[in-house]
Amino acid sequence: MNQLRSSRLPLLRIQPGPSTRYLRAAAIKLQVNRLSSLSTPFQPPQTRAHIERRSMSTNRDVSKWSDISKSTFEADGSFKRKPSSFRDFIQKGGKFEPEKGRYHLYVSYACPWATRTLIVRKIKGLEDFIDVSVVSPHMGAHGWPFASADAFPGADNDPLFNAQHIKDLYLRVNPDYEGRFTVPVLWDKKTSTIVNNESSEIIRMFNSAFNDQLPADRAAIDLYPESLRKEIDEINDWVYDTVNNGVYKAGFATTQTAYEAAVKPLFESLDRLEKILEGKDYLVGDQLTEADIRLFVTIVRFDPVYVGHFKCNIRTIRDGYPAIHRWLRKLYWNNDAFSSTCNFDHIKTHYYWSHPHINPHRIVPVGPIPNILPL
Repeated sequence: MNQLRSSRLPLLRIQPGPSTRYLRAAAIKLQVNRLSSLSTPFQPPQTRAHIERRSMSTNRDVSKWSDISKSTFEADGSFKRKPSSFRDFIQKGGKFEPEKGRYHLYVSYACPWATRTLIVRKIKGLEDFIDVSVVSPHMGAHGWPFASADAFPGADNDPLFNAQHIKDLYLRVNPDYEGRFTVPVLWDKKTSTIVNNESSEIIRMFNSAFNDQLPADRAAIDLYPESLRKEIDEINDWVYDTVNNGVYKAGFATTQTAYEAAVKPLFESLDRLEKILEGKDYLVGDQLTEADIRLFVTIVRFDPVYVGHFKCNIRTIRDGYPAIHRWLRKLYWNNDAFSSTCNFDHIKTHYYWSHPHINPHRIVPVGPIPNILPL
């Protein structure tokens, strides 16, 4: 609009007469042609305002959400995880229909929450339905970077927008977004928006939303069967609070009291899980369910990362919990969905590099060797 003001056009004054209508039309056409010759095409005020708003959003300081070292904690030194922000669903008849090739999944191999979605995607055979991009494990001041910003082995460029960081996708959807820029991100290519960034909900979509389009053997796999849902939900509830999130509550605690309030319930829950898994291959019933997947992503990281980095060192899995250890190794070595989605270089690098408030020199330990023992 400023350019329009600086490029003022002389008004054509038309005297009344028999050819007034013709001359008025000619004058309007002339002025339209002059407007179209401007170097920047005219845009309606609303469109220009939206562009200016988006441009301003990319320049505003969002480091309090992108830089984990600037995270704020509770007054008592405890860590409280904020809920995910995007909670739509892929479902028939809804805004997001289950269509092959429509969705894109952004993940990190390092992140346990994101790895849940990779495992279920593999188990259900959705590789040709939902494509994936992996970010670098170096989560720095701008959050999770793509390979274009940090060319870590195994990281990808963003194929949709050539974004530099995951935060760019969030701000693309909502320039005023305030919150953590987390993975996984389930993206809808059709409407160019985020469908969901809550892993527990994404894995349930993957479990059933595309069944009508899958081969019979894949469609028959049910990780959340009706008959076991009550038991699955009960286990998920306390495992999430004390184990999945419990390791973070211990690791991010900033007082001794807060740390002990997290680490003790964590090991009480591991003791409880040990009893459940004695003589069993799965947590619930006699089949693989989402409860196993949700626990696996934490346990596989336990000895390589959480024992040292998060001070969860009362016992290790390999030496202190024989039943859990056997369950872990069976899943890893006998099911490619678990081993192929587990990248220990990304896992260890992320935690020891990305938390300078815990590990200021960013030294990544060599051990344990091996990261996971054979069966």
